[in-house]
Amino acid sequence: MAADHTHVRPWRMIERRKSRKIRVGNVEVGGDAPISVQSMTNTLTSDAVATLNQIRQLEEAGADIVRVSCPDVDSTTAFKTIAREAKVPLVADIHFHYKRGIEAAQAGAACLRINPGNIGSPDRVRDVVNAARDHGCSIRIGVNAGSLERELLEKYGEPCPDAMVESALNHARILQDHDFHEFKISVKASDPFMTVAAYHQLSERIDCPLHLGVTEAGALRTGTVKSAIGMGSMLWAGIGDTIRVSLAADPVEEIKVGFDILKSLGLRHRGVNIIACPSCARQGFNVIKTVEQLEERLAHIATPMSLSIIGCVVNGPGEALMTDIGFTGGGAGAGMVYMAGKPDHKQSNDGMIDHIVELVEKKAAELQAAKDAKDAEAIAAE
Repeated sequence: MAADHTHVRPWRMIERRKSRKIRVGNVEVGGDAPISVQSMTNTLTSDAVATLNQIRQLEEAGADIVRVSCPDVDSTTAFKTIAREAKVPLVADIHFHYKRGIEAAQAGAACLRINPGNIGSPDRVRDVVNAARDHGCSIRIGVNAGSLERELLEKYGEPCPDAMVESALNHARILQDHDFHEFKISVKASDPFMTVAAYHQLSERIDCPLHLGVTEAGALRTGTVKSAIGMGSMLWAGIGDTIRVSLAADPVEEIKVGFDILKSLGLRHRGVNIIACPSCARQGFNVIKTVEQLEERLAHIATPMSLSIIGCVVNGPGEALMTDIGFTGGGAGAGMVYMAGKPDHKQSNDGMIDHIVELVEKKAAELQAAKDAKDAEAIAAE
């Protein structure tokens, strides 16, 4: 039986929470829109060249939205150039200074990350909201456990889900009072338990899109695990419309991990999904080294497809049954190549990596061509 990516298996169905839809530039967030993947630059925003170079890397990795910090006038001045040159919509990260929010909106931000209750008088809030409205900006209310309002900490005694949700709803009420509804909310903590509890509460109290994240999750390995546990459980429950994996690592890794989380849950597919065994004494070739090289050489492919790399015939044929392309070690310096789940031809171990890369690139081109033709037919039929 060939691999079938269109068949919906009931045990893999996730019913997403119903949220209203907003726009971040040309990216829809919420409703039935795909869950978008975000990251954030860590260059000095005032250095437009360095910031744009990093945005380019994030775009190539598949980022749908990129956030850029705007802490001062030099940053919002450079932001105009950055926003004009970027191919993805940009979120301007604003904290306490209302003028930076107005400047960022005027400079081309697609979204402002700002907590309206933290920027001063009602007049200042009104000015920022009007700037967002006038320039087509949405707003993200970003609540963090580490920066809750003093009165909430006094009320609850410490950061907790109740305090985070109350903060979020208080900020949302300010926007709603200004008849502004193009906003999404995040309630992040470095503790995944607190994060998950806060999002579950919030998801039942408001219908706006939710931006998921476990903030300050840690380094690449530990942060990935913590993010996968926290965000994975929420996404499994249908909560979440856009995600950012917060890692103390290259921002490109955040995009890769984000897509891997969504891919594992069947919520979004991008690139080659490599299914590989952990290897053992039965392996007919060096599985670990082979997978490392294939991941690197296939990183440029965005077309969704599956590849199984299994060291022996115990599980190899079964795994290959459900993948687009498979390779199973068979001993004697060669293995079997499977195409669409069926044995196709033998291949020596010596040239297997080059051969698999060639097969994957060819298959990806065929799948993309078929998708383009289907899209063209749909457009023509409208």
